[in-house]
Amino acid sequence: MLLLLHPLCTAPGRRPLWRALLALLLLVITWLALTPAPPKVADLGWDKANHLSAFAALTFCTVWAFWPQPRQWLWVALAMLAYGIGIEIAQSFLPPREADWHDVVADSVGIALGLLTAWPIARVRR
Repeated sequence: MLLLLHPLCTAPGRRPLWRALLALLLLVITWLALTPAPPKVADLGWDKANHLSAFAALTFCTVWAFWPQPRQWLWVALAMLAYGIGIEIAQSFLPPREADWHDVVADSVGIALGLLTAWPIARVRR
């Protein structure tokens, strides 16, 4: 299975597709995070699951869009964490939204999950 995923994720010609998907995800997630009443269809039923899945997807896409080498993934994690903290700061100024540090924890777990998902594919690359 990893041998099938490897070219999809790592081929240089795929990088523009990963970047386009990342841009789309950033737009949608930012809108969902900052809109006063996000649509219920985009809700997994638990706010922390929404954060975890969003940041896992963002992190996985960021890896293949920009930093496919695991030694560079600290920058991915820091960028995603900064994005999550930025969303919480913005939400603190947008009623009826509110900032919640538990959301940043869920974001961090999602970041770790995204990196752990990318890890076996990156290992095949070597």
